Amino acid sequence: MTIVRHAGASVDLEKYRLRTFVNAAIAAGEARTIDEKVELADLAAHFEGSAKALHFTNAGPEGAEIVGNATGSRARIAMAFGVAPDKLMHEIMRRLENRPQTIELTRAEAPVQQVVLTGDDADLTSLPANLQHGLDGAPYLSAGIDIVRDPASGFTNVGIRRLMLRGRKEAGVDLLSPSDLKAIYEASARRGEKLPIAFVLGAHPVDHVAAVMRMPIDEVGIMASLRDGPMPVVKCVTNDLLVPADAEIILEGYLDERGHVEPEGPYGEFLGYYGELKMNPVFHLTAITKRRDALFQTSTIGGRTMDCTDTAQLNAARAEVTIWRALQTAVREPVDVHVLTPSGGSLHVRVALRQRAPGEARNAIAAVFGSVSNAKHVWVVDPDIDIRADGQVDWAMATRFQADRDLVVATGFRAVPLDPSLMGARTGAKAGFDCCLPFAQALAGPPLIPAPPTYPGKRFSSIEAALADGAKFFQELMAATGSRDGREIVIALENLRLAGKAGRDKEGRWIALS
Repeated sequence: MTIVRHAGASVDLEKYRLRTFVNAAIAAGEARTIDEKVELADLAAHFEGSAKALHFTNAGPEGAEIVGNATGSRARIAMAFGVAPDKLMHEIMRRLENRPQTIELTRAEAPVQQVVLTGDDADLTSLPANLQHGLDGAPYLSAGIDIVRDPASGFTNVGIRRLMLRGRKEAGVDLLSPSDLKAIYEASARRGEKLPIAFVLGAHPVDHVAAVMRMPIDEVGIMASLRDGPMPVVKCVTNDLLVPADAEIILEGYLDERGHVEPEGPYGEFLGYYGELKMNPVFHLTAITKRRDALFQTSTIGGRTMDCTDTAQLNAARAEVTIWRALQTAVREPVDVHVLTPSGGSLHVRVALRQRAPGEARNAIAAVFGSVSNAKHVWVVDPDIDIRADGQVDWAMATRFQADRDLVVATGFRAVPLDPSLMGARTGAKAGFDCCLPFAQALAGPPLIPAPPTYPGKRFSSIEAALADGAKFFQELMAATGSRDGREIVIALENLRLAGKAGRDKEGRWIALS
């Protein structure tokens, strides 16, 4: 990643601001503004099942301005990238090839440090965090993008972590699942060292997509690459981390060196069930910096309507990119990949491919299992199937799949502990459904699929003249006489048939009889 010291270099500090995106989403009908007074206790009910992002202008006793569910639809994420929803994956792939560049701003230039709160003024309970699910352990800050620097490699690691409020200066951090941050933290704890960390609260959807990507590079660079141009950064006030200078709010602090010592949770997790109470590290706040008109952000997670939550949509965007890369090496001609958001954005995967050799559908299934550990069920179909249309995939499975031939089942895979079907096991089974036509049949050409008539062919003076030209389907006979009805063709054929002058061939075409 190239860091340009600010020396006459310029960067647009509003283009990738969350507020800029929210205003655009409102204009596009993808977000709704609620100006009425709303108590924090009622926010979760507003967000549950909302297909749109919600922008509150008068929330809580302080009349806070809050936006949530900003990335809760593929359409909104695609809008953030300036492309149509079906082009999103390939646009992310294109941007990931960009050489990352950042421009380091001074504190005076950075909008996110227009207001700096330290000491007693830095208070987590001053933020309008709400109770998101009925059995959560406390209100959560759910939209935080975390940034740390690995002391061993010097690389920055970026992710998304929730923070459970424990008081004015402390919050619990979920670090139980395998992750780079967990490894970095536990190495620091073993050395008896605090780990400096910063959380971005209020970020453009492009930054959230970057935060869920998993690549073995400096991950602030991923944020810069996905912005498709230089990203403004600024050094934190109480540590040396570089954070987006155009964010809404930054929380600065550290994870203490005691390890997994304090209870965190329970919490309504991304699979739609509650996670259990866990022992996790503690975040200690040292500063809050923000814009003067900062827009607070919250994310939607879990519940019965997971397909329109932030986490499911972000998980799906990441999984599709990861799977596509794996498919490019596993099969010759992948066509499309779609991860279903009701499954939490990773458990159910659909792949379309054009088979070039026997067994490629199974190769694709194996590639999905190997590239996304959470993937549990995979459907592979031919390219004539729209994998975003449930009915078409169901039809392919009903008519091209034979369980004794096309079902792939494997066991002993790492599984998502939140999946209650595991009944407490650490590993689980995966299934692949090869819903492609058998390879030999595909080579011979796909089965004919009914479609509306198109009336192709030449014009003739009569049905008899048309049949003299060669065998024809009924639609060709209608075209031959310019018929827009067809019943007169039935009568003409009846007369020819009774006279022994017309019949049918084995494909059902009408033919002239001598």
